[in-house]
Amino acid sequence: MLKEWINQLVNRIKELNEKVDQLATSEKMSKVRITGGILWNLILLSFIFLTAAFIFVGGLGLGYFASLVKDDPLLSKEEMKEQIYNYEETSEIYFAGDIYIGKLRTDLERRETSLDQVSPTLINAVLATEDEYFREHNGIVPKAVLRGLLQDVTNSSTQTGGSTLTQQLIKNQILTNEVSYERKAREILLALRLEKFMSKEEIIEAYLNIIPYGRNASGKNIAGIETAAQGIFGVSASELTLPQAAYIAGIPQAPFAYTPFTNTGEVKDAAGLKPGIDRMKVVLNRMLTVGFITEEEFAEAVNYDITQDFREPEPEAADKYPWLTYELENRAKQIIARILAEKDGIDPERLDEEENLLEKYMILADRDVRSGGYRIYSTIDKKMYDAMQESADRFQYYGHTFTRTERDPETGEEIVIEEPVQVGSVAIENSTGKILGFVGGREFNLDQQFNYATQAFRSNGSTMKPLLVYAPAIEYGVIGAGSPVVDVKFTRADGYSPTNYFENQELGIIPAREALAQSQNLAALRLYDRILDRNPAKFLEAMGFNRLTEGDYVHLATAIGGLTYGTTVEENTNAFATFANGGQFIDAYMIDRIEDLDGNLLYEHKAEPVQAFSPETSYIITDMMRDVLTSGTATRARSALKFSSDFAGKTGTSNEYKDSWLVGYNPNITLGVWMGYEQQNKSLSQFNNLYGQPNTRVNLLWANLMNSLYDANPELVTAKAQFERPANVVNASFCALSGDAPSNACSQAGLVRSDLFNRNVFLPSKVDDSLIASSSATVIIGGKSYLALDSTPREFVVSGGGAGLNPEFAKRMLGRLGGDPSKLWPSGTGSIASTATFKADGNPPQAVGATLQGNTIKWSKSASNDVVGYRVYDVTNGGRSLVSSIRGESSRSASIPNGKSYIVVAVDITGYESAQSNTVTSTSAEAADTKQPVVEADSSSNEDQEKQNDGDNNDSPDGSDGNQEGKDKDKDKDKDKDKDSEDKGKDKEKGDEQSPPTESEEN
Repeated sequence: MLKEWINQLVNRIKELNEKVDQLATSEKMSKVRITGGILWNLILLSFIFLTAAFIFVGGLGLGYFASLVKDDPLLSKEEMKEQIYNYEETSEIYFAGDIYIGKLRTDLERRETSLDQVSPTLINAVLATEDEYFREHNGIVPKAVLRGLLQDVTNSSTQTGGSTLTQQLIKNQILTNEVSYERKAREILLALRLEKFMSKEEIIEAYLNIIPYGRNASGKNIAGIETAAQGIFGVSASELTLPQAAYIAGIPQAPFAYTPFTNTGEVKDAAGLKPGIDRMKVVLNRMLTVGFITEEEFAEAVNYDITQDFREPEPEAADKYPWLTYELENRAKQIIARILAEKDGIDPERLDEEENLLEKYMILADRDVRSGGYRIYSTIDKKMYDAMQESADRFQYYGHTFTRTERDPETGEEIVIEEPVQVGSVAIENSTGKILGFVGGREFNLDQQFNYATQAFRSNGSTMKPLLVYAPAIEYGVIGAGSPVVDVKFTRADGYSPTNYFENQELGIIPAREALAQSQNLAALRLYDRILDRNPAKFLEAMGFNRLTEGDYVHLATAIGGLTYGTTVEENTNAFATFANGGQFIDAYMIDRIEDLDGNLLYEHKAEPVQAFSPETSYIITDMMRDVLTSGTATRARSALKFSSDFAGKTGTSNEYKDSWLVGYNPNITLGVWMGYEQQNKSLSQFNNLYGQPNTRVNLLWANLMNSLYDANPELVTAKAQFERPANVVNASFCALSGDAPSNACSQAGLVRSDLFNRNVFLPSKVDDSLIASSSATVIIGGKSYLALDSTPREFVVSGGGAGLNPEFAKRMLGRLGGDPSKLWPSGTGSIASTATFKADGNPPQAVGATLQGNTIKWSKSASNDVVGYRVYDVTNGGRSLVSSIRGESSRSASIPNGKSYIVVAVDITGYESAQSNTVTSTSAEAADTKQPVVEADSSSNEDQEKQNDGDNNDSPDGSDGNQEGKDKDKDKDKDKDKDSEDKGKDKEKGDEQSPPTESEEN
């Protein structure tokens, strides 16, 4: 290039020299020929010298320039374009139906656009301000470069700048903002090269997408013309007016000085806005000078009040939807981490096994998700999600909010920290696994960003029973819906001795359906023990429980929620949806698909159903859990619903009321709700008189949330169709005691029942052997029947005959856990004679205390456990004659004549009598109106004992506490007191397992 230029210069000099020679040889120039020749030669010599000097200096400059860029790699067209277009772009999140939520958190927000989506007015404003000769130059303007160099060398106070748009693009995307000659030389070289690879339209489009524009109305840093137009004026870049275009075009020179917003998103005051407005006027003036606008357009625009166009402060997605924004961000990172690993040739499954590898790719994914410009489309239904939040916010019965004080580490001041009851809830569409909405907690904490619906692992209490005990037992063919299960206490050799909610309650042999509806612990634990060797925890594995430990597979307490780490609301709810899907587990998900900047599909969720249970098992367990809402522990929830549907579900409460659950479903939707404190050392069972019992609260909250979902989407939530009964689910008759085919003895005893079975795996066929013919005499002790002894007084004996319980059957029902066989048969089966023996202690029973009310004598219960009845004696005048014998504990009173003295004694199974009670004397008929009954103290009376004995009979006939006034109907009556290290759980001194939960739910 230089050689060509020199050749042209030499030829030009030759031409001039020839003209000079022609003039010199002409007649007119003869007089000055000598003088002119000398002058010309001097001029020519000077020109040659100056040219040589210029070439020398230029050569030095070019040499210096070459030295600056000699080590710079020569980028190919593809490499340059890749770097030019490699700019960060903010990712966006969407509700279901592609409804925009907002942008993910990032340090710089940017959204790419194309040149045809940008107002021509804006393009002209940018060119007039930043690069007037953009259409003519080849990447640089030499005079501008020289001007900038001269200003730099002379340290001029005026710096006009000399970078074209192409150079600015190179500086921002390929180089840095470093101030050095080397960087400037590289910038010039690359700008010239870029102009050969990209068109002018491509260059200005890239420039408009990368340049910073200060802040938006949320106070976030922004870049790119589309983000600036939306963030400052609330319009698209294609819709910018002349004043708006001029304002935005002027910002890049000093983005944070000219931006109209503070870092909090507020509009600056007048003084703060003035620099930006003045800059807008400068841009308009340049547009006029260049000829892009007319005088009229200039006058109108320069006098326009641009401040009226600034958009109002806009809350960020993280501010408006914090739980959702952070949850979608976390899930997107998990997805992108696996995609990045796969791109690097790493099996994504390794991320589940190698913690360090997972950490590495989660860091990479975090950066990628924030700045990759992804569009993340969720399954969350906006109406349903909003309705759930509003319902949760309105609920007033969560429970007591504790407070504590701590010292602020920055100010040193004491601050009050509130610890409210937290909540987690998830709603899942059964057929797809889509998470339609959730409640992540109360009062979002930016520091913790903790989601109680998806991240809190807690004991799931009795909600575990259908998942791990009853459904597997049905699947294995061990039971049908109404098969008998044993609700009798046991004590293992290691000391493990669980109880029901009511510690003294033992319901004996009861239907599985009833045991589940009333949430009996003992029945569930015994049934689980029968199937434990089949590894039923594998069903939990199949249904997405992902933190199971070795102990969870073998410990008995797992049956009632005693997991080592617990489960989340999402996991637990998802597992229940399996029953609604006919036994098919469909993993719940929240991200439907992810697209890149260009709309290319990077990820799309694809369901991979797992057949965890058979359709028959799913229907049977669903039918059993219908009873939970109609007659069991969730009746309050059912009564609070505003619509009817075919619902089934289960409640659950962990030890000491630390967690309270209700998971319910119909054919379309499953809703799970959990309540508890962040710190697991606090109980929900406090201030119950103000908020209600924990089970009542979770019942009401579940109903409120379900009602809110119904309001938002009644068509989906109503589920007018009912669960379909598979053809192989049939009704079959069986003996209520054994679950086998009815025998004649069972039929005669009136114990034939009928319920649902899966005929593919189990129908009662073996003939019942629970009853045997009995002619033995029996007695009643503690409400149970035992064989009478030879010495037992006959007046307390029930005559023999009928059927008795087969001892071998009783032993088989109690199984390896053992227990008291006398507690086996259920109430209301008095026609069954006992074959159980009672081991008497050989000592006389303890005395009772007597009182008189009119003509009725009453007495307390004897403290001895072998009493078969009581005798009332007339001791008037020192004699002792029998007045009445009372069998068992059915009644502790008798009518007596007036005017005599009486005592009461207890009689045990051996025939021993207790010491006599205190003597009571009834008044004569004539004195009845004037005298009160006389109570004579006796050495054997004991008021303290009497009070104790009276207090022992507070159980209502159905086994509930009489003082509870019938509240047992809405109780999840489970209580477990595991004493051993196996099931005690997360005791710091005994390992990592969680203590078995105590189910304690009251209305």
